[in-house]
Amino acid sequence: MSMLISLFSAACVLAGVFFFIAGTLGLLRFGDTLSRVHALTKADNLGLGLIALGLLPLVDGIADALKLVVIWALVFLGGTTAAQLVALAVRREQDPPP
Repeated sequence: MSMLISLFSAACVLAGVFFFIAGTLGLLRFGDTLSRVHALTKADNLGLGLIALGLLPLVDGIADALKLVVIWALVFLGGTTAAQLVALAVRREQDPPP
């Protein structure tokens, strides 16, 4: 059973790293700001979620597992809020008031 948990954890962490790399490539390759922010926030939130999911079976107790979930939730909320603020600033810059 321990080998199965280790394989699950490794697969989740590797999938998370893949999404981090995909988000970074989207940031570097997409042309406009809104596409860049979209690619970065979606891929990074999913990547961090997969890494946290992969680390959950390896923690010692419920408190450590809760810390991982809280860290993921805070980063998720922070990234989402930052993406919305960047998109709002870009929208205001593109469409000046009359």
